Amino acid sequence: MNRPIAPHRFTQADSPTGTTEGYMPGFGNDFETEALPGALPQGMNSPQKCNYGLYGEQLSGTAFTAPSHQNERTWCYRIRPSVKHSHRYEKIDLPYWKSAPHVLDDVISLGQYRWDPVPHTDEGLTWLTGMRTMTTAGDVNTQVGMACHIYLVTESMVDSYFFSADSELLIVPQEGRLRLCTELGIIDLEPKEIAIIPRGLLYRVEVLEGPARGFVCENYGQKFELPGRGPIGANCMANRRDFKTPVAAFEDRETSSTVTIKWCGQFHETKIDQSPLDVVAWHGNYAPVKYDLRNYCPIGAILFDHPDPSIFTVLTAPSGVPGTANIDFVLFRERWMVMEDTFRPPWYHKNIMSELMGNIYGQYDAKPQGFVPGGTSLHNMMLPHGPDREAFEKASNANLGPDKLDNTMSFMFETRFPQHLTAFAANEAPLQDDYIDCWGDIEKKFDGTPGKK
Repeated sequence: MNRPIAPHRFTQADSPTGTTEGYMPGFGNDFETEALPGALPQGMNSPQKCNYGLYGEQLSGTAFTAPSHQNERTWCYRIRPSVKHSHRYEKIDLPYWKSAPHVLDDVISLGQYRWDPVPHTDEGLTWLTGMRTMTTAGDVNTQVGMACHIYLVTESMVDSYFFSADSELLIVPQEGRLRLCTELGIIDLEPKEIAIIPRGLLYRVEVLEGPARGFVCENYGQKFELPGRGPIGANCMANRRDFKTPVAAFEDRETSSTVTIKWCGQFHETKIDQSPLDVVAWHGNYAPVKYDLRNYCPIGAILFDHPDPSIFTVLTAPSGVPGTANIDFVLFRERWMVMEDTFRPPWYHKNIMSELMGNIYGQYDAKPQGFVPGGTSLHNMMLPHGPDREAFEKASNANLGPDKLDNTMSFMFETRFPQHLTAFAANEAPLQDDYIDCWGDIEKKFDGTPGKK
């Protein structure tokens, strides 16, 4: 079902030379962009008077005193200061959007779980009302951990805006197309792409093609960054130049509007008299970004053995423990398998990380049946998992010539915290009750004969 594109009311900057229309390349860059010529002050951040009668305002994503290589902030030059986009707040209820800690006595999170795609309904759903939390981990109040959501969106937000004071959002579309109209510019988003909306950034979500469904990782902790490559060196995996940040765009509209804020796991609403997307120019390194997953260059073993899945990390959100992430975003996409004398699918294992997987399209090699596009699985910390019998038998007896894994794109939100199921995940989402049985027919093959394989 296609729905009409919402009216595009923005005044947008011309594209900088050499960039994709409406975007600037780079990840973590210091950008500058203006939608009106001369709107951006030069040589200073806070002149006595800004051009066009604009207000200068800083949006900080880190503490002022964070080390310079981690310090993130953006200077905005806007029609009104953001205090004019805030008024008295009232609590509202978004019953399907949950935050950690969220541990239910009557729900068992200990287990291996898998769900079919959460189906669309005839109900009109926006970005806020269509969010369905599957798992939570950590504690939103102490800014550690995450939540995983499924979004179902059929309607654009009209004169309605949102920002999360709790978290940055990593958005992974699975079907449909969205437009993210943010304070700092416009991102159009479709399957096989991802977007990151920073904490505190205000935006509106419009439906370009619906119904839309996808996954969201809500990161309570430190921001996502590119993983260290170590001996891999400077190239492959996700390259900085392939990330795209929008150019400046603004609305100058006097209209009754609603702003919703997520703060410490609760939702609050305020009424204002204008569009808050009124940033005419900005510079800094705290901004939304999108990335095309088809540009991810996977690496792997080219002689023997199966590397750890960490080599497929696209983004990581670090924790206070070196080498142990608050969240890793890991991508399993098309690639060649060439290892000799090697069991090529993911091996059987259990570890300290909790793994929530989603299927964007195609077939996942460790689960040829049942893990369908739009589906989700959860293997919690220290619980064993791995290939089912069909995948094991096929890989154990395959002719090990070069083999192209094609038509496949799945991902993993991995965290060092246990992930707790919500009531929606346990009782309403289409749980595959027989998933745990996929390992039931694995045979005993032990033979004590010396040299026997």
